[in-house]
Amino acid sequence: MFHLRTCAAKLRPLTASQTVKTFSQNRPAAARTFGQIRSYTAPVAAEPFLSGTSSNYVEEMYYAWLENPKSVHKSWDIFFRNTNAGAPPGTAYQSPLPLSPGSLSALARAQPLVGAQPNVDKLVEDHLAVQSLIRAYQIRGHHVAQLDPLGILDADLDSSVPADIISSTDKLGFYGLDESDLDKVFHLPTTTFIGGQESALPLREIIRRLEMAYCQHIGVEFMFINDLEQCQWIRQKFETPGIMQFTNEEKRTLLARLVRSTRFEEFLQRKWSSEKRFGLEGCEVLIPALKTIIDKSSENGVDYVIMGMPHRGRLNVLANVIRKELEQIFCQFDSKLEAADEGSGDVKYHLGMYHRRINRVTDRNITLSLVANPSHLEAADPVVMGKTKAEQFYCGDTEGKKVRPRARQSRAGSQPWAH
Repeated sequence: MFHLRTCAAKLRPLTASQTVKTFSQNRPAAARTFGQIRSYTAPVAAEPFLSGTSSNYVEEMYYAWLENPKSVHKSWDIFFRNTNAGAPPGTAYQSPLPLSPGSLSALARAQPLVGAQPNVDKLVEDHLAVQSLIRAYQIRGHHVAQLDPLGILDADLDSSVPADIISSTDKLGFYGLDESDLDKVFHLPTTTFIGGQESALPLREIIRRLEMAYCQHIGVEFMFINDLEQCQWIRQKFETPGIMQFTNEEKRTLLARLVRSTRFEEFLQRKWSSEKRFGLEGCEVLIPALKTIIDKSSENGVDYVIMGMPHRGRLNVLANVIRKELEQIFCQFDSKLEAADEGSGDVKYHLGMYHRRINRVTDRNITLSLVANPSHLEAADPVVMGKTKAEQFYCGDTEGKKVRPRARQSRAGSQPWAH
């Protein structure tokens, strides 16, 4: 209220005598010339109704507005809102619309100048909530990924899901959001690639894309990595829209490789059902994955790929990735079949192979090596790294761009998970 009184006192019109008196007091006594007098005064913005005589009325309206903003006219409500928000003189007041058809409804829809601006605090809180939501999916989205094709864990899945993971729009209240925010557009942080070429998306679309990236049939846990560049690379490969789309030719290639992997296991199971072989049932997709990695490595100039793995799936990798002759593999199952050589005497799922062939995708020569894994070898990774270093030394590959290691969990008989 003190601001209103001060503003009214400053903008009160001066009388003619006061104007002359002020001018004579400020004029220097020695100046007796009659030269041209320049005026540097500028018009001051003023509210048309603020004066000394109306201060009491304005004060009463202000106190009434503080108690109940709806008890005063709409124009007073707008004026007091703008004044309290710090609007400069001359801009807080909005003239009422003339009385004409439709003017009353337009006046009812009128909004204050400062009120029309977005609520900065609420806007910042909502954007921080959306960023926290995105980070929650990146950190713990793998907990709600659909990794159970048989539906065995559906009965108690809700009890194992962390509370800060949102798998539906009904749990937005955890982040201070509600369903009315689903259609609001939020700017995306630099730590996500779900927008693609867009820098802002509605909250509904943000949740949909996050669930498509982290809550489908692939669970990715990577936020424990301390290297920001590596985290950004993984985010880009999983979050970019359309990144999982394949061409028809790529789909045919993946299907053919998957069929070869599945048929190989089915044949061994049907032909030698009682033989120990450590099959790859349930993880046949390992073969297309390894072959795709080898294709991409060959495209980037890699000439040597050295791999280490446990017993599980070793025969399938030897047959469909390293391309070991099927006759040699089958001879180790049946004693009646004559092997081409005497061999090392070790069991078939301990052996490795070194083979050089032409990659059909890149038409470049590439050397594939799978190191042996005897029963008492508890760690195959050091063997793989040592052989890789030796190959790099003899090839003169000081930067490690031509010879690359590929190691998997080395415990004998354990499940094959890629490092």
